[in-house]
Amino acid sequence: MRLSADECAVWARELSFARSVAEHDAAAFAAHLHPQAAFGAGRPQPTRGREVVAGEWADLIAGKRLRLRWYPQRVTIAGVDEVAWSTGPALYQRLEPGAQPRYLIGQYQSVWHRDADGVWRILFDDGVAPRPATEAEAMAFEAGRREDCPRR
Repeated sequence: MRLSADECAVWARELSFARSVAEHDAAAFAAHLHPQAAFGAGRPQPTRGREVVAGEWADLIAGKRLRLRWYPQRVTIAGVDEVAWSTGPALYQRLEPGAQPRYLIGQYQSVWHRDADGVWRILFDDGVAPRPATEAEAMAFEAGRREDCPRR
C-alpha cells in the first residue's frame, strides 16, 4: 500500500484525532469535526453537528471509565480531492477493576472533507460494533499501530 501526499495528510489528521481522545482534549477533538458532522452515520438517527457530537463523546474523551484508541490502516482519496475515507481498528479498554471483558475491539470508518481553509475535518463517522477481545488481541492492536504513512 502506498498513499499520496494528500492521503498521508489525512492519515496524520486521523492520528491527531485519536490523540485528542488519548490526551483527553475536548477542544482538539471538536476541532477535528466538520460543523455539520454526522456520527453513527449508518444509524437511523445519526448524531449531527459538531457541538452535539462533542457532547456525546465527552465521557469517552474524559477517559475515566473507558479508554478508546484507534489508528488508520487505510486512507483513500478518489475522484474528488476534498473527500477522503479512512478506516482502521479501534480498541476499547474498560478501566474499572475486574471489568470483564476488559477489552473490546471494533473497526471505524470515517469520511473526511478538506474545508476551504485547507484543514481536513470529519464529515461522517461510523464503525463496526466492538466485540470482546483477548489480551493477545489487545497486544496485536498495539503492535499494529503505524505512525508513519506508507507514501508513494
